[in-house]
Amino acid sequence: MAHLTRGTALALCTLLAACQSTPSTPVPTTSQQPVRLSFAGYVNGEPFVCGRSYDKVGSAASRITPTDFRFYVSDVALLDAAGHATPLTLDQDGAWQYRNVALIDLEDGSGPCRNGTAASHPQLTGHVPPGDYRGVRFTVGLPMALNHADVTQAPPPLNLTAMFWNWQAGYKFFKFDTSVAQPASAGNTRSAGFPVHVGSTQCSAESPTSPATHCRNSNRVEIHLSPFDPARHTIDVDIGRLLAHTDLSRNTPGTAAGCMSAPDDPECNPLLREYGLPFAGQPALPQQLFRVR
Repeated sequence: MAHLTRGTALALCTLLAACQSTPSTPVPTTSQQPVRLSFAGYVNGEPFVCGRSYDKVGSAASRITPTDFRFYVSDVALLDAAGHATPLTLDQDGAWQYRNVALIDLEDGSGPCRNGTAASHPQLTGHVPPGDYRGVRFTVGLPMALNHADVTQAPPPLNLTAMFWNWQAGYKFFKFDTSVAQPASAGNTRSAGFPVHVGSTQCSAESPTSPATHCRNSNRVEIHLSPFDPARHTIDVDIGRLLAHTDLSRNTPGTAAGCMSAPDDPECNPLLREYGLPFAGQPALPQQLFRVR
């Protein structure tokens, strides 16, 4: 057996000590900052509550009782002072958040919201690299690749049939339903309800059983809010502001109830334009739905 010299022995001992001190688990090269974005529903500044009625909504000052209030957001990013975006990596919770999509659910399934779910989800969570963030950006809607999947095979939160139109059109990106109790008057066509469903329209596919590959009206809207600090601010979603110039007591004969995003539906103008989308050849207006509180 060969004898170790004193120098070789010292070197070997040093190497063994270094090996023994090496952690068994990798140390992350960068830390991550947790983020929670909170949303709150309102109707003309009054908190949204299932079963509550609200007066003086829309251009005809209608009395409404909401029955649903949900929407999908995707591609969430925080913005620094210069406007540079850092994508938010969403927590994959197996219920409300999947890949880069989250369902914001402001109803609780009670009372007239019985077609909803008992659980609500007024916030989304994720993480970003540490930074000095001053704003937030997100898209209301689903990416094309997820919008035309089979809802019966989709993971949560994409498995809700109440948020789905059909194979070709895909999902309802934004859904607000309400009953309307507006006194009848001469010339009015009364409606039992006024749904607002925003999603892609005029979609086409290679065959009736194939997912759509193109939609003439994608109807995704990108929202920018600044200044915004996730630790201090809430994102208000006030349906009353969006409906301010819409007569909820009327519905054009021969068209779907409320606004279902059809490009020829008069009830969608100016509603969709104030949602932030161009409509009927007219440009989008500044969006009225989301504000920072």
